[in-house]
Amino acid sequence: MPKPDTADAPGALLYFEDEAPAALRLANATGLAPHRVESHRFPDGEIQLTLPAHLPPRVVLLRSLHQPGDKLTELLLAAPTARQLGAQHISLVAPYLAYMRQDMAFAPGQAVSQRIVGAWLATLFDALITVDPHLHRVATLAEAVPARQAITLSAAPLLGDWIAQHRPGAFLLGPDSESAQWVTQAAAAHGLQHAVCSKVRHGDHAVAITLPPCDLRGQVVVLLDDVASSGHTLATAAALALAAGAASVDVAVTHALLAGDALQRIHAAGVGEFWSTDSIAHASNVVGLASLLAGALNEIQVGHDGALLSHPA
Repeated sequence: MPKPDTADAPGALLYFEDEAPAALRLANATGLAPHRVESHRFPDGEIQLTLPAHLPPRVVLLRSLHQPGDKLTELLLAAPTARQLGAQHISLVAPYLAYMRQDMAFAPGQAVSQRIVGAWLATLFDALITVDPHLHRVATLAEAVPARQAITLSAAPLLGDWIAQHRPGAFLLGPDSESAQWVTQAAAAHGLQHAVCSKVRHGDHAVAITLPPCDLRGQVVVLLDDVASSGHTLATAAALALAAGAASVDVAVTHALLAGDALQRIHAAGVGEFWSTDSIAHASNVVGLASLLAGALNEIQVGHDGALLSHPA
């Protein structure tokens, strides 16, 4: 992919080497000038970052936050450094946003990571854009990340388009009640049949799932969800759908976390195709998010001094 012309770019896009392909796609979609952040690890494990020596008032930092340990340290170092180098308005584009699942303490002494990490990110960045965040008991991303702007996008319509093209007339099945929002969005544009399962989680690797009261016999089923992590939920739902007479089961997700042998587990349950967006780089990526992310970034109007002028509703 050719590198975008940076002469008249409306700002800078900072990225790390492991996300270069996604960054260049986003740069081409936005006109932002891409600049790689150089990273060095000292023998004791500490991280040293080197940013461009001069930055424009508007800076966008791309960092998808799967495997977030070192990446949160990178954000801690990069954002203040960018401001020292000229940035006045910094947007974090985190297609996958970590530490959102724990929004309350389930046992005495537990850290409520969503509030802690979200509040911390809001001190570093003026705006945050993410895709299908894993929120439970909060209604908006702004409640979790109280930045000046906290923008949630959904890949569900794009996944719906892909499914309609490759599995016309598919039956969309959500593996649990939380997936209803994405299943409904994906089904809407193409009039696809859809329903969601009921799920009770007994631990990280143990779930009990009940199919919805609908006839799956002969149906081309596509399981749709925001995240595939351990694969247990999707594998269990797929096996149940096939046992109920589904002609086939494929899976489409926004975020392919796929820890350990998750993908093998999903296929072993009878799943045919596994599709994902490029929020996390993986061989299963079939749906690109650059245009979706660019649309949100282009609606955030920033003045010559970096001040926020307007933003998406």
